[in-house]
Amino acid sequence: MDYQELMQQALNLAKDAAEHNDVPVGAVVVNQNGEVIGRGKNEREKNNDPLAHAELIAIRDAARTLNSWRFDDATLVVTLEPCAMCAGAIAQSRFARVVFGAFDEKAGSAGSVWDLIRDPRLPNKIEVITGLLADESAELLRDFFIKRR
Repeated sequence: MDYQELMQQALNLAKDAAEHNDVPVGAVVVNQNGEVIGRGKNEREKNNDPLAHAELIAIRDAARTLNSWRFDDATLVVTLEPCAMCAGAIAQSRFARVVFGAFDEKAGSAGSVWDLIRDPRLPNKIEVITGLLADESAELLRDFFIKRR
């Protein structure tokens, strides 16, 4: 599976989020064949919705596509390390794997601050691949916050 191409798609979604004054995070969900079945970008500001994180929107989109809440063979590709809320949703959705770009040293829950996704007490094991196009993801976030200050 070409995770780099998928991460590029997620980065494009993140750029679109930034254009709408949302923190630039994008996510795609792919099935075991590498087909994109869900897309999401941060829309908290756009929709005044604290739950409108890119991962949750992509998961909802994929659930509609699959007509199922189970993602046993699916991969979530996201530009930023998931927060605790998103990590919980990922675990509950039974993803096979998560691929992310930049680490989130303040709220990351897939290895930096916490590691909820790989907590051994969870019933399913989720593979985590980190650092894919991390510099591009981090730069997008840095530029966004510099402009806001």
